Amino acid sequence: MRYAHEVGKVRAAERALMARLPDGALMQRAAAGLASVCAHLLPAVYGSRVVLLVGGGDNGGDALYAGARLARRGARVRAVQAGSTIHPGGLADLRAAGGRLLDSGAEAAIAGADLIIDGLTGIGGTGGLREPHARYAALASESAGLVVACDVPSGVDASTGRVEGAAVHADVTVTFGTHKPGLLIDPGAARCGVVELVDIGLGPDLPDPDVVAARPADIAPPEPRPESDKYRRGVVGILAGGDQFTGAAVLSAGGAVRGGAGMVRFASVARPVELVRQRWPEVVTTVIEPGRHDARVLERIGRVQAWVAGPGLGTGDAAEALLEAVLTTDLPVLVDADGLTVLARRRDLLRRAAPTVLTPHAGELSRLVAAAREDIEAARLDHVRRAAAELSATVLLKGSTTLVAEQDRPVRVNPTGTPRLAAAGTGDVLSGLIGALLAGGMPALDAAAAGAYLHGLAARLASAPTLGPEAPISAQDVLEALPTTFRAVSAQGDDPLEPPSRAGRSSRHG
Repeated sequence: MRYAHEVGKVRAAERALMARLPDGALMQRAAAGLASVCAHLLPAVYGSRVVLLVGGGDNGGDALYAGARLARRGARVRAVQAGSTIHPGGLADLRAAGGRLLDSGAEAAIAGADLIIDGLTGIGGTGGLREPHARYAALASESAGLVVACDVPSGVDASTGRVEGAAVHADVTVTFGTHKPGLLIDPGAARCGVVELVDIGLGPDLPDPDVVAARPADIAPPEPRPESDKYRRGVVGILAGGDQFTGAAVLSAGGAVRGGAGMVRFASVARPVELVRQRWPEVVTTVIEPGRHDARVLERIGRVQAWVAGPGLGTGDAAEALLEAVLTTDLPVLVDADGLTVLARRRDLLRRAAPTVLTPHAGELSRLVAAAREDIEAARLDHVRRAAAELSATVLLKGSTTLVAEQDRPVRVNPTGTPRLAAAGTGDVLSGLIGALLAGGMPALDAAAAGAYLHGLAARLASAPTLGPEAPISAQDVLEALPTTFRAVSAQGDDPLEPPSRAGRSSRHG
């Protein structure tokens, strides 16, 4: 796992560590790590043109000391002062190493730099950048040189990932001691490029993380054992589809089949049942007559270990009755799509002891918790935490960064995925996939996080199977890529599409 801590906890850990170290030692550790990463990024340190964008805080000091180390190796280092103050020790060290502070010509220096170190603000910065910081951030982001952010790109809220106004768009972010949530959560994550973690010794003083992001070895879907049969592997029941939305039925059933369920039981009205039989003959199907049914309808479907309800189900009285029936069971239930619309008016159905997984996008969550969609998208971490507490559920918030939250647990950030997933039907595949993991015995938080990881990786493998440019994909393509995805995760190696460390260039430069 990659662990991330909010700013207050990082500051407390820094204070505890600094009390045991000689004065300035912690900053020197950070500067040494920053300089090392920069040296590896440059084709050659000697003769390279390095510009430091320096604010008045500790990150400005880190940049100055790192610049001094590069200057001693022959780099031509120039510092641009953005604020009214500058770290005196760092500036003295830079000058002693042969670097200098520019009195003029900052724009030309930034435009001609091979590498730019962003030390404008630190992890405590909130709100939009003011002048001249905003202008320097824009110049750096538009330059041809590599941009390396010190701890967090200036303009990104380190604790939440919020970006209000101008922000540095880095190729590489060198962060110290621990990851910060804003490096993992959009829109901030999109400004970070490749994130390099430098160990400065904070570990013993850090509490439990606020946010975690999985690596391939952390994803452990249920594996069949020699004595397994289809019932021991997990039986998932799916209530999905209708005469209007038949595709949701086929895709959610496919997600469960490809997700490793021992058996899938599918129930709906006649037309989607017919299509599911044709596409997935291994699925056990039950036709439900149109109209409202009581909880006894579940007895006809058969015994299951988990339910998936909602994709394409409709939002009328009949759908509400089916949703009420599954939510009154003592089994794990995943609710998606139309089911979430029903829950927005029947939140009383969430008062249950068994695990409930909700998988909304920002628009659906806005109806569940009475918040504006744009507010949710701007502060995803705050809202997913609020939703998990308010709804007493495991909440998987879909979007540019998928987050999974349970009350009083670190929020899971999904590191896989692609904008190509913004296509009809892909969410139905995710619902069936997570339902299979729930039926296999995974706890709700683990099942939702693993499902999001596998689903996102499948999309990436489908859209860029040879590590070339991504191509458009459909929900069916994601389904077809799931077996390869499970094999890749089972190998517990690196993510097959993870960008290499110190990649040098980001998508900022095309």
